Amino acid sequence: MAMEAWFMDDSNEHPRLPHRLNPKELLPLDKLAELGVLYWHLNPKNYENDEELRHIRETRGYNYMDLIDIRPEKLENYEEKLKNFYTEHIHGDEEVRYCLEGSGYFDVRDKEDRWIRIWIKAGDLIILPAGIYHRFTLDTSNFIKLMRLFIGEPVWTAYNRPQEEHPARKDYIKSLNEEVGF
Repeated sequence: MAMEAWFMDDSNEHPRLPHRLNPKELLPLDKLAELGVLYWHLNPKNYENDEELRHIRETRGYNYMDLIDIRPEKLENYEEKLKNFYTEHIHGDEEVRYCLEGSGYFDVRDKEDRWIRIWIKAGDLIILPAGIYHRFTLDTSNFIKLMRLFIGEPVWTAYNRPQEEHPARKDYIKSLNEEVGF
């Protein structure tokens, strides 16, 4: 089953709710690709021996991997970390996450600064480009186990919005403008 994405409503309800517009309208994955968001669906039960995952890692240079289990009983300072994850930010590097169990939401900004909610579930591997404004939260299942992939030593530095002068943000905006021919 493919990952789902949709434009978010403007509700102030709990962030772990779907926040779908009414009527419900899913975005095609090629709309995410236009923003530089990449996606694969893999077999999460076979991640240790998955040839497609190995190929993605080798091709893209992801030589560091760790696992994070986000649930109240497993993650120290759980509520504080979720609050930090949900603060809008960018990174200087790609954010690569492979969902092995559970589910959650990555929210990304589109070219018009609207929120797009991306619902990832077990088997979904997502790559957010450096410089894209985004945030993360769990859904109502309240847990997710993720594989995090990096090129070299991991860097978890989040730069909270606004970051229009950050080199990664400038490069990201430039890549969007090149894509549409400006």
